[in-house]
Amino acid sequence: MSLFKARDWWASVLGEGEEFDQGCLCVGDVDNSGTGYDKIVVGSFMGMLRIFSPHPAKPDELTEADTQLLEVQMPDPIIQVELGKFVSCSESLHLAVLHPRKLSVYAVSGTAGNVEHGDQYQLRLVYEHNLQRTACNMTYGPFGGVTGHHFICIQSMDGMLMFFEQESYAFGRFLPGFLLPGPLSYCIRTDSFITVSSTRQVECYRYETLAVATDADTKQDSNQQSKSSGKRLTADWTLVLGEEALDICVPNTSPAMSSIFVLGERNLFCLKDNGQIRFMKKLEFNPSCFLPYGSVSEGSTNVLMCNHNNMLLVYQDVTLKWAAQLSCVPVAVRVANFLELKGLVVTLSSDGHLQCSYMGTDPSFFTAPKVDAREVNYDEIDTEMKMLQRVIREATKTQDILPRAETEEELTLTAVVSSSLDEVSCAIIPEMNGMPVPSVTVKVKIKSRAVVQNPKMTVCVQPPLAVTQDQFVLDSMGSGSELVVSFSAFLNGLYPPADMSGDIAVSYSSATGIPRVSQCKFSLPLRLVCYPSSAIKNAKYKITVDTNKPPVNLSEVFPEFSEKSDNNDSSALGFQLITGSKVIVLASKTSQRYRIQSESFEDIWLVAKELVQRFDQHFASLGVKDFRNSFTGPIPLPEYFETVDHHFELRVNAQKYQDLLSERAVQFRAIQRRLLTRFKDKTPGPLQNLDTLMEGTYRQVLALADAAEDNRERLIQAFARLRSATHLLILLLSLWQGLNSEQTTILEATLLPLLQDTPQLGWEESVDAAVSHLLKTCLSRSPKDQAISLSTGPLTIPKDTSRLKKHIMLLCDRLGKGGRLSLSSEANVPTAVMMPAACETIPEPIIEQDEEAPLQQDAAKYIKKKQSSKRVKSKSAACETIPEPIIEQDEGSTSCNRTPQSILRRNSHPRESRANQFHEFLISADHLQFDIELSS
Repeated sequence: MSLFKARDWWASVLGEGEEFDQGCLCVGDVDNSGTGYDKIVVGSFMGMLRIFSPHPAKPDELTEADTQLLEVQMPDPIIQVELGKFVSCSESLHLAVLHPRKLSVYAVSGTAGNVEHGDQYQLRLVYEHNLQRTACNMTYGPFGGVTGHHFICIQSMDGMLMFFEQESYAFGRFLPGFLLPGPLSYCIRTDSFITVSSTRQVECYRYETLAVATDADTKQDSNQQSKSSGKRLTADWTLVLGEEALDICVPNTSPAMSSIFVLGERNLFCLKDNGQIRFMKKLEFNPSCFLPYGSVSEGSTNVLMCNHNNMLLVYQDVTLKWAAQLSCVPVAVRVANFLELKGLVVTLSSDGHLQCSYMGTDPSFFTAPKVDAREVNYDEIDTEMKMLQRVIREATKTQDILPRAETEEELTLTAVVSSSLDEVSCAIIPEMNGMPVPSVTVKVKIKSRAVVQNPKMTVCVQPPLAVTQDQFVLDSMGSGSELVVSFSAFLNGLYPPADMSGDIAVSYSSATGIPRVSQCKFSLPLRLVCYPSSAIKNAKYKITVDTNKPPVNLSEVFPEFSEKSDNNDSSALGFQLITGSKVIVLASKTSQRYRIQSESFEDIWLVAKELVQRFDQHFASLGVKDFRNSFTGPIPLPEYFETVDHHFELRVNAQKYQDLLSERAVQFRAIQRRLLTRFKDKTPGPLQNLDTLMEGTYRQVLALADAAEDNRERLIQAFARLRSATHLLILLLSLWQGLNSEQTTILEATLLPLLQDTPQLGWEESVDAAVSHLLKTCLSRSPKDQAISLSTGPLTIPKDTSRLKKHIMLLCDRLGKGGRLSLSSEANVPTAVMMPAACETIPEPIIEQDEEAPLQQDAAKYIKKKQSSKRVKSKSAACETIPEPIIEQDEGSTSCNRTPQSILRRNSHPRESRANQFHEFLISADHLQFDIELSS
């Protein structure tokens, strides 16, 4: 038994399928018995009128039918019922029943029975008023200060207040500015009516003001009151609530002061009779109804409040005094006195649950029955305990705590890309750069092992690739059924893609309704974005890939390109990208090396990736297990930084365009306001060239918007090219240091954290934070130099790219010295690696002030030691050990406006130029050696 649960004293369910609202309940001595005990009157929207005199059921009583005194079926729905002195020749209480188009006043009388059937009650109609307008609600009271009688005020749906002085109609007034009806109540002390209008404000109208205002039978008449005799209807006072009101109540607790309670959707307001706020209580729930009543404390009022959480709350002003749980959500609540108990809470729900309850507890007389006393056999208990422990041990050995994942999925996907291109291309753009754009068909085979409901398939490819259809709504599949879905992929942009793979996801519901997703990947062929071309031996950008096996025929590795190529040389192969430059692959005749060259650095990526993958597949098909690709360096960081600077420059331009557009928009609106002021002025005046200035500003806004849109398109293309260049850098780093798949994944997550740029988060700041994290954790010099706590400040666009490029250079140098990429803390132990034979290690540069202190101190010591001698003899006679450039930070410079070489010349140490010259010498020497091999 819970202390905070309302105790049922009497309850009943009224009818089936009937609906009730807050005006459908009232309590009082409806039959004028004079005993001082109340009856319950309930009316429903179905037109049923019921009167109850509740009492608790006796132990020997099987039915509670005698609690219902009367039940009458009315011809119209009942909106509201009230008890009052509504008959002029009598001071007895009568029942007023409000229908949509009629007001009826009844007298309820009872006749004592002489037999066991009990008393009989009758309902007699005293008078009724037919309404010309549809009624919404009503209130009653001694309007105008009359004594011994009550008048009735009815509010119609179109905002008219109709006043009835008992048997006669008095007058009607339209409320000003009316839109929708609200709750209505009458204040006896001030003789005024309080309502809440559609503007969400409380309005008070005095009865005297309503009576002397011009009579109005229509809304048009009320709008013309100022043109006729009489006074215009105005509110005595108003108060803005800011929310809709559910109910208004004015309790008669004190003749010296009246309190107006307004129940809002989120707050409870208590107002004085002059419109001032006494207090306000913010509610943490959705209220359904309330009832203020008198308190034993002087100057305070109690409030019964029900909410949609089935709770009955008792407040004393703003203090919660009690809370009790109800069995339903009430729409009306009253307090009544009955024969055996006074102050019962009467609640009525919207579906007809009528309940009389009280708060507190009843004494419990339950006693636990005595169990049969028997002797305990400890041997049997011990044996049973051992058996149960053995069962528990066996269960823990054979079962897991968490349910195991199913070995077979309910839905399996298999994507098959056609080996040949479509005969009729499905591309939206049929031709680019004078070359036709092909398409390829992808077939997805869907097989279900169980019942699959509402499957939906989504296809995703990276732009500028596109598909003919990316959303498929499939029919439900049974167990063992198969389905094949086809679509075509093609190029749909004027720049090469950075990724030729795609993703397919099917979302569905299992037979038990559990949502699940199945996924698969597919790779599109290189032939989709390029054509075979003639090979040329000179290009701007070149990289060389080494292998440990004899050179192979490129025609065997790329059969689809060699068949359509005009060049019969098997050691050279050309690829002409549809939206890019020409990429050439050259194979050395004497060594195991292959060169990939192009006029665009980022265009090398797709061909280099395809070459490495096809080499692995070719030698795996021959049964060679020890085949390995490698890259001897140097890493082409200057070429990569050119792509980074171009992307950063476009990002800075986008921000500039955004700022300029904001300024011009503010200027345009200011000119508009001034022109509007001039046009509204009654005295015409010169425009002072404001129209010319407005036209010029408008043209500037259009030009800036076009430029911003063009820059956005260029930024999208630049980010795709940056992704291609980053993929190529990751490939070269993995071949250079022989990184495994786990380390390559960490490197990809570090250098490619985003799939697209956003104004809030860009590639530069994301990569800088990720690289800095690696340099302070797994790539630190020693475990003691690792950062204990890493700063996680907000990421913002940097001033320039010098810091980012410095960190990427440091990352490559740490990897070249044996650093390992790992998520564990012990990953910074150097490992032995094979360095290129052309040079030795290059000392690290001095990093910025915000880097870790041990690294800075070590670098400073190293520089001091090296300042005595300019050159150090190396073990190899081919080169010398050159210190790495010390890059100083120039806050005022912007790297996007100059080439990386000019930035290095401006902000570098004198020894830095020698390092760059030596770096270029190594690249030229390597290419010269490869050209000699090709010519031989």
